[in-house]
Amino acid sequence: MTPTADEFVERLAALGSPGRTADSRFEGIGMGRIFALAKEHLDMPPAEIEQLLERPEHAIRVGAVSIMDWQARARRTSPDRRRELYELYLRRHDRIDTWDLVDRSAIWVVGEYLVDRPREVLDRLADSARPMERRTAILSTYAFIRRGQLDETYRIAATLADDPEDLVHKAVGWMLREAGKRDPDRLRAFLRPRAATMPRIMLRYAIEKLDKAERDRWLAMRGA
Repeated sequence: MTPTADEFVERLAALGSPGRTADSRFEGIGMGRIFALAKEHLDMPPAEIEQLLERPEHAIRVGAVSIMDWQARARRTSPDRRRELYELYLRRHDRIDTWDLVDRSAIWVVGEYLVDRPREVLDRLADSARPMERRTAILSTYAFIRRGQLDETYRIAATLADDPEDLVHKAVGWMLREAGKRDPDRLRAFLRPRAATMPRIMLRYAIEKLDKAERDRWLAMRGA
């Protein structure tokens, strides 16, 4: 049987604590339990997933993006379905509006889809007025970092180096750190003209894997 949104919501509600009101029945359900339930609904069609994204309850939307993520990871998922998931993610980014929803799905649903395709969409997301779309732009590049392709990470990071949002700062620093594991000298080249002015948390994340003496030198440049 094809999994449905209504079935998922019913089963998720059953995981909640007995006696909760209708308004709070999805609160307190552990993320691991939501992820596991989402995996059981691996074959849910995108139209049903979109119904889950439409729901106001955060736990249900965690389930929606988790289903998307599991499908994108599955080897048996068809190219057409991968495209549908990618298009759904971008079209309904208004419902993927918190950092955990982005982190649960952006790398596999967006980044992996773009591995062998043009990547200009990430530049458009990086220029978005919505912070979580900017977070998607930089986190999606992890799919390329894993393959030793660093150009997009540094290009998007340059765009977001002066971003006003803390949750974007952390994501940029995280991806700079991962890129730096592949090529520390390229990370240093990126930091030299920016370390003194980039957000402190971004810099701290970016240099986390360097040795302490070098970290201290970069932090001294920032006055952090």
